[in-house]
Amino acid sequence: MSSTELPETLAALPRVSTVRVADGERLRTVALPGLSLHVRSRPPTRTGLPRALYVHGLGGSSQNWSDLMPLLADVVDGEAVDLPGFGDSPPPGDRNYSITAHARAVIRLLDARGHGAVHLLGNSMGGAVTTRIAAARPDLVRTLTLVSPALPEIRVQRDALPTALLAVPGVAALFGRMTREWTAEQRTRGVLALCYGDPGRVSEEALRHAVQEMERRQSLPYFWEAMTRSARGIVDAYTLGGQQGLWRQAERVLAPTLLVYGGRDRLVGYRMARKASAAFRDSRLLTLPDAGHVAMMEYPEAVAEAARSLIRESDGATGDAGATAGEMTDETNDRAGRSDGRGGALVRDDGDDGDNDSGGS
Repeated sequence: MSSTELPETLAALPRVSTVRVADGERLRTVALPGLSLHVRSRPPTRTGLPRALYVHGLGGSSQNWSDLMPLLADVVDGEAVDLPGFGDSPPPGDRNYSITAHARAVIRLLDARGHGAVHLLGNSMGGAVTTRIAAARPDLVRTLTLVSPALPEIRVQRDALPTALLAVPGVAALFGRMTREWTAEQRTRGVLALCYGDPGRVSEEALRHAVQEMERRQSLPYFWEAMTRSARGIVDAYTLGGQQGLWRQAERVLAPTLLVYGGRDRLVGYRMARKASAAFRDSRLLTLPDAGHVAMMEYPEAVAEAARSLIRESDGATGDAGATAGEMTDETNDRAGRSDGRGGALVRDDGDDGDNDSGGS
């Protein structure tokens, strides 16, 4: 769908510096009633490939997938969306940032595009959003790849508590006053230290781009609103029970699922990998011992290798793709102890092994 004039309430927002677009990428706007979403894409290596959609986490944007997207351009025609209020997407008209509202926005985008079922990839909060989509609209999801999905934990990671506190009314304003002297670089380095297993892997160029993006975001009048209300949405989703509970919805997902967990993740517990692999009925588990919360940015090659295997398998390439999957399982298990983070173990897990006490609800 081509760009159209934005609703009056969104058009009135002040202009800020432009979002960075990497070589080979393009940005466009999809305008829906009461909602405007920015989408990042790059041309696939050939025509006729199945579609994929990438969904970022809290505080992130479509740029979080810029390293992974070109690595999968040979198997999918991919797009990455800026969720409402993040990246270059303006806030939703109703100011609803719940997990359900984010999921509804992505569903509206998929329905508007009219491509049918896609390969859906989500990180952190985006993992919770895409899990909800896969459970509610299985017709829209061919496969599901979840990188450190934000699913409920009983023993929440200590470093995740400040994010949860953003959901408390007044805390964001207090934090803003306490940190107003921080530079964009200081804030960026703090985020990288929290999200990366080894922040030293970030190049000077990537750090410079991240600082520029932080400066841009901080100039947006709705920056803290999007952060705090989305954080509140995550907390609220964690407390839901019954059929709306995220773990219950995970059990209803029919799509083949790849789960990616980092051993140095300070926001989503590495111990949750076992519970997740038991909850998703048709799951594969990739563990990356040295990765943090954003494995697709830290170790995009390893994530791409596993995602490519899942995509090819689901699309019916049972010959070469099956051999590739088997070779990858053996190789990655052999390398599981390597300290460079590339030696993650990829295993197929189709059932519960009985150990389900590692957290969650």
